[in-house]
Amino acid sequence: MPRFEPHPDRRPAIVAGASSGIGAATALELAGRGFPVALGARRVEKCQELVDQIRGQGGEAIALPLDVTDTDSVKGFVHRATEELGDIELLVAGAGDTFFGRLHEIDTATFESQIQIHLIGANRLATAVLPGMVERQRGDVIFVGSDVALRQRPHMGAYGAAKAALVAMVTNLQMELEGTGVRASIVHPGPTKTGMGWSLPPESIGPMLEDWAKWGQARHSYFLRAADLARCIAFVAETPRGGFITSMEIQPEAPLTGAAKERQQLKYPEES
Repeated sequence: MPRFEPHPDRRPAIVAGASSGIGAATALELAGRGFPVALGARRVEKCQELVDQIRGQGGEAIALPLDVTDTDSVKGFVHRATEELGDIELLVAGAGDTFFGRLHEIDTATFESQIQIHLIGANRLATAVLPGMVERQRGDVIFVGSDVALRQRPHMGAYGAAKAALVAMVTNLQMELEGTGVRASIVHPGPTKTGMGWSLPPESIGPMLEDWAKWGQARHSYFLRAADLARCIAFVAETPRGGFITSMEIQPEAPLTGAAKERQQLKYPEES
């Protein structure tokens, strides 16, 4: 007799921050694997475009407005997702943006905004779904962390502080949820090519990349793709009952030795 019941055939999922980047790629990946998915973001029209794409490919998805800095928005999002898709079996909490800036040059309000989005927003989502999961004795909550939480980077102090605190929160969840049947995991992306932060002008990005190289944090110019992270998140979600992945870090593979020199130069990130 198995120690745990297997995952149910139908596992409704909610993806926060699904309008672009890793969140969008994750929603597409999960839907392609048969998960009914509720896509949430402030830019709900972008989510709807993805929903149309998913439905066109035979998947099940809905788009709902979500602002993780607003408690009522989070509760409303989870309530509507549950009404339309059923009890939530999987949460992927990845909403947020990156603000680049040296700590002594940004104001406290900006610092606080990163904490609100990446830490408190993730907590709002978790507390909205965990009671039901604990009652059903199953469920997965997967948080999108960052390698910056593990190894701080210049110009990313506010973001890094928020993500480091997220690691502490997830670690506590893992201890406190032990024996409930609910699994809490965190996935740490390394440098990833998304729209997050890279809209900055070259005069801002250049000094940042130079400082990364100075501290040994930019050895090459290849970046991960959002789809790479989406596959990892799906792998965590689909891990059979009986074990779970506590933490996963994904880094971009370096270009092959002998690749063109210009690809090694630290300018804008390469995707592959």
